Amino acid sequence: MWEQKFIETPRGTFEYFVKGSGQPLAITHFYMAFNEKGNWFANPFTEHYQVYLINVRGAGNSPAIEMDDQMNLQEIILDLEAIREALHIPKWAFAGHSTGGMLALQYAVLKQQSLTKCICGCSAASKAYASHPNSIYCADNKNFNRIIEIMESLNNPDTPQEKRKDLGFEWSMMSFTSEEKLKHALTIPNSGRTVGRALDYFRKVAVKSFDLREELPTVQIDTYVFGGMYDAQCPIEFSIEIADLIPTSELIIFDHSNHNPFVEEEKAFLDFVKESTKPLKLV
Repeated sequence: MWEQKFIETPRGTFEYFVKGSGQPLAITHFYMAFNEKGNWFANPFTEHYQVYLINVRGAGNSPAIEMDDQMNLQEIILDLEAIREALHIPKWAFAGHSTGGMLALQYAVLKQQSLTKCICGCSAASKAYASHPNSIYCADNKNFNRIIEIMESLNNPDTPQEKRKDLGFEWSMMSFTSEEKLKHALTIPNSGRTVGRALDYFRKVAVKSFDLREELPTVQIDTYVFGGMYDAQCPIEFSIEIADLIPTSELIIFDHSNHNPFVEEEKAFLDFVKESTKPLKLV
């Protein structure tokens, strides 16, 4: 189990969970609330890092969202910076998956002087991913209408817990290469309850202006990019694009994964995490 902690900052008192030893590494997500079970994505990093799994504003026992602007990516990065400074950590690594990966890229663009490295996976550098027909978030994708229904239901506080569980499974199934892999993943400790208000803000506001493609070439820290070959949320083309745009990056593609290679290809992902502890050897 992860250890629950709180840190007081000038921007509020934030909840986080810590586990592992080694280099400090922060992980969070735009619209998930974590607990002592950790997280599928975060758990492998505890083998080689001291991981700080952070609940952003509005998630778990972190400060409440008082106004929508507090949910934009730049404000989240300023919250993370306040947390890092309050913890007296001069620099840390940051790892993000999916919208957490978008935060990782925003962090590298905005405050790369605070980072030792950036790890970004199954993500995108702009809103363009949502227009790709292979993405379930594209209106031309066969699953699009059902995804919108699921999001609306999860954002509705009146949706019963049992229904939420079924909806979560259905949404997850679209992001795994097989039901067998998803059922195996569900045996692994995990948390990440959807924060409805943040999800709603992301898909209706934040993503519509999200585009870091012009800024990414300025990133000069080691950046480890990974993607699943069959990613149905952020198609693999967008992980490739991130790696092409950042001069100090390396790309790893998981050939047998959809959106969750850390549980679809556990051994290979653990090898990737171990390699991420080493400086990149760029040609």
